[in-house]
This record gives sequence, structure tokens and C-alpha cells, in this order.
Amino acid sequence: MLCKKNDLVMVIAGKEKGKTGKVLTVIPEKKRVIIEKVNFIKRHTRPSDKNRQGGIIEKEGAIHISNVMVMCSKCNKPTRIRKKVLDEEKKVRVCNKCGEILPN
Repeated sequence: MLCKKNDLVMVIAGKEKGKTGKVLTVIPEKKRVIIEKVNFIKRHTRPSDKNRQGGIIEKEGAIHISNVMVMCSKCNKPTRIRKKVLDEEKKVRVCNKCGEILPN
């Protein structure tokens, strides 16, 4: 998985195409990500100890990881990611367009 938690990503396919947001959760088993303020779903809940009132709750839904691209902080565009090995045998993620090292 080249997409990590707290990465800024852009949705490139589906009904939320063109929206950007920060990755809140990565679910590697299902190859899905949850992005902040993107792909809201409605959940009908009963009153309980956690939720006294109940009703309809809106929260972010998961998006398949193939439908998002990481945004480069330098060129500010969605880009593919390369892996590069530095001189001290440390692997880093690199923007494919401008060569900027992305934070881990």
C-alpha cells in the first residue's frame, strides 16, 4: 500500500471524483481507505448508552484504494508514487512528477 494515514489524497473516480482530503484510516485487508469529509454514508441507529438520542448519523464511508491518488506537497498535483532507496538503505516514497520525497 502506497497510501498511508494522514496523507493528502484526491479521489480520481466515482461520485466523489475531484475531492481532496486527509486519509483517516487504511484498511489493507479490504484495500480501502476512509477519507476525511468525503463519501458520507447515513447510518440509522437505535438509542443506546453511547448514543442517547439515536436517529440518522452521517459518517465517512470507505473508498477503494485504486480510486485515490496521493497529492504531492511540492507540485500540488495528484501523482503516482515511486520507492527510492537512500544511501543508508532507507526506503522513502518519492513523487513521480517532481522527485520530491514524501513524508512517511
